[in-house]
Amino acid sequence: MAHLYIAAPQKSSGKTTLSIGICRELRRRGLVVQPFKKGPDYIDPLWLSQAATRSCFNLDFQTMAPEEISDAFARELSGADIGVIEGNVGLFDSTDVRGANSNAELAKQLRAPVVLVINCNGLARGIAPLLLGYRAFDPDLEIAGVILNKVGGMRHEANLVRVVEHYTDLAVLGVLRREDDIAISERHLGLMPINEARDADAWIESIRASVADQLDFDRLIEIGERAPRPEPRAQGPGRTLGAGAPVRLGIARDAAFGFYYPDDLRALAAGGAELVPFSPIDDAELPAVDALFIGGGFPEYRMAELEANVSMRQSVADFIARGAPAYAECGGLMYLCRGLSWQGARHAMVGALKAEVEMHQRPQGRGYVRLRETADFPWPAGARSGAEIPAHEFHHSAIVDPHPDWRYAYEVLRGSGINGSHDGVAQGNLLACYSHLRDVPGNPWTQRFLDHVRRCLDG
Repeated sequence: MAHLYIAAPQKSSGKTTLSIGICRELRRRGLVVQPFKKGPDYIDPLWLSQAATRSCFNLDFQTMAPEEISDAFARELSGADIGVIEGNVGLFDSTDVRGANSNAELAKQLRAPVVLVINCNGLARGIAPLLLGYRAFDPDLEIAGVILNKVGGMRHEANLVRVVEHYTDLAVLGVLRREDDIAISERHLGLMPINEARDADAWIESIRASVADQLDFDRLIEIGERAPRPEPRAQGPGRTLGAGAPVRLGIARDAAFGFYYPDDLRALAAGGAELVPFSPIDDAELPAVDALFIGGGFPEYRMAELEANVSMRQSVADFIARGAPAYAECGGLMYLCRGLSWQGARHAMVGALKAEVEMHQRPQGRGYVRLRETADFPWPAGARSGAEIPAHEFHHSAIVDPHPDWRYAYEVLRGSGINGSHDGVAQGNLLACYSHLRDVPGNPWTQRFLDHVRRCLDG
């Protein structure tokens, strides 16, 4: 179970594109590749999952305790030949002055050798003090090699390699030229999600071909194999799943909605849910289901198509109006409102929530949030009811004039939510919020939702 950590001095260095190419080339070589992503991001893991043909899992200090991260890492890596962990932001970046929860701390916790991706655009001899400083800043961190990215030409490459070899003992594992043709389109939340990208696999293959020709994969694998084998802790009794009748759970999945954690979906299935995908864009009406889960995505990019599907909008509105249980996050919340406005156009949405949604140029809520349930929280109480709930939000939309009679499931202790102080509209058996939850031992939300569904079905 070899593993390595792909990191960079700062964001936008190209580590996601490289990680995608590395995963696909390792897979092409016959290895079982397990990808991981640090942080709560949905979009990069979608690409990494397709590149590796194996679900990517998030390792997030906000929602997971350190021992939970180590256990999840060891568990998901078992059965794989090599793990590839893609970092977020810069290697040492952290809101904590001591670097808690940084990529460097996660790499040390997982005992993962770091491959540092350097954006060399405009960089020459200055790469030496950069690398020497990174090595000296935390001697306990193993930086095993560097990849020189966005190199201008042969002369630039020769100078960079000469400087790295003269001043450091770091291995140059590859040199990649500036190639705009393999860049994945970006938008306000980062990369375009793979569920929207046409010919996504062709993009991945193009990236793989470029990476395969310019990286030393034998040395990358050798570095990964030096990493100590992760061992999960001895586990006590596993989490008890609620008993009950099977539940048919409709999951919105198409070009507008696709932000779901694979381990959350796995937890829903383990809890007795049959996951039934449906498309708010293409399907005429809802399938026969007991409950709905409408996750995040980019409905603003598909709002004309969502509006045009009148029968589906009416089907969803009728489902919620008759008191059937539903849960919506971010893009799902936007879809359930009356209308969505962006770039001078307004399109009608479901109308189950009596409010408008407006897109803004700048984020209206971004980053980690902490929530506390209110008395209006609709799901059955859990063992940690009343405790703070760690979650995250990232949205450029805002609710316009929230209905004065809305009841809210959450008090926002940190973050923006719907109105700056509350999140989670609790309307009948619907819970719709901007915050994204993660099913972890400290917040087993999937079981509570299924308990709510079964309670609704029992009348």
